[in-house]
Amino acid sequence: MGRLRPYVEAVRGFSGWDLSRIAVRALEPGPPWDYGALARAAVRDGGRVLDLGTGGGEALARIAAGSGARFVAAEQWGVNAHVAFERLRAVGIPLVWCETGEARLPFADASFDVVLSRHTALDPLEVDRLLRPGGRVLTQQVTPDTWPELRRFFPRMTVFPDHYRDYPAAWAQLGYEVTRRRHEWRSAFATLGDLVQMLILVPWYVAELDIETDLEPLLALERELGTADGIVVTEGRYLVEARKPG
Repeated sequence: MGRLRPYVEAVRGFSGWDLSRIAVRALEPGPPWDYGALARAAVRDGGRVLDLGTGGGEALARIAAGSGARFVAAEQWGVNAHVAFERLRAVGIPLVWCETGEARLPFADASFDVVLSRHTALDPLEVDRLLRPGGRVLTQQVTPDTWPELRRFFPRMTVFPDHYRDYPAAWAQLGYEVTRRRHEWRSAFATLGDLVQMLILVPWYVAELDIETDLEPLLALERELGTADGIVVTEGRYLVEARKPG
């Protein structure tokens, strides 16, 4: 337990989505697409753009650089919202602090040409309400069964809805043109501490993780999944692009 405590302390007060402090590396090629490049292409023609779950605004600031589009960001986590507000204000992008998942968003009908969402859950019907005719949505999400190796040690691990199926099906039913891609690869956390940091930062995977009460399964995980490369798990991402009928 003592050797894990510094990792827990290191992520206190974490904000944004700069995960560079966590030592994890891909053992196989990651996704063959570049979300940032696709997002920049989607906003190249201007118009109004909504970024759902902007985190600390890091990715959106890069996407918006040099674009003639008008951006609005939305974020629901208070810690991130404060960071994103300051970062995005410097580049002229307003931020709305609000629930970004299933709740009705505080924007008018048909008010955006593009909706972006990177790793934030969304409601396809709400996205449809917000998009103008001919508008498009681009979202990259984590697959519902990412890190499946951990479930044996944490049976309480969250079972996520299959949005890889549900999102495209909902938009297709509304008449959208839809394409989707999915990719899985193996990656390795350098130490158990690095994995613990990640699980603390994304608490929706293993609820109420505690290094004291969960020490036994954590050590078992380290023994059984640990290799010369580190603790090896399977990552997954998917990308959905959809265009609303004009």
